[in-house]
Amino acid sequence: MGFHRRMHAMHDEMRRRGGFGFPPVPPGPPPFPPGPHGHGRGRGGRGHGRRPNVRGAVLALLTERPMHGYEMIQEIDSRTGGAWRPSPGSIYPTLQLLEDEGVIATAADSEGGRKRFALTEQGQAEATAAAQTPPWAEFAEQTVNSWHDIRDAGAQAMQALRQVMTTGSDDQRARAAQVLDETRRKLYAILAESE
Repeated sequence: MGFHRRMHAMHDEMRRRGGFGFPPVPPGPPPFPPGPHGHGRGRGGRGHGRRPNVRGAVLALLTERPMHGYEMIQEIDSRTGGAWRPSPGSIYPTLQLLEDEGVIATAADSEGGRKRFALTEQGQAEATAAAQTPPWAEFAEQTVNSWHDIRDAGAQAMQALRQVMTTGSDDQRARAAQVLDETRRKLYAILAESE
């Protein structure tokens, strides 16, 4: 289970039990619906003001080497530090459209069930232009460093909380609950500043 899922699970469990300053609530759907790319807020490009340029990303990647669709998804996810992971429902239709336009074609070394694509001569100019400022660069510049910093800080906080919960006294656990409640309020205050 990933870090964010563990955080959500812990948050939901605390709310259900009425602990750490949260009022008890009945179980129900998560507070945020999945984003357009099958993930929660932030992963699919929400907050960036516009939809990610899947076409440009595909063409920019193909300037490097022939790839299949799943490989492209993994590359974009990796290059944005998880901030943007396009769904198969956005990558594969884009590949089909580019192939129909004659911009890409099935690579000569495709084998098995995975169809690898390469640029055609017709697609070279558009792909070269896309590679000058690849769409993932915007995500990388804006989010990767802060994303990793926040994730690491959260993981360290979870480790400290785990130690307090398993080895701390009742008084230490109560004080940890107060720290978490204060932290929650401060985080919401940060969000309120941006509105």
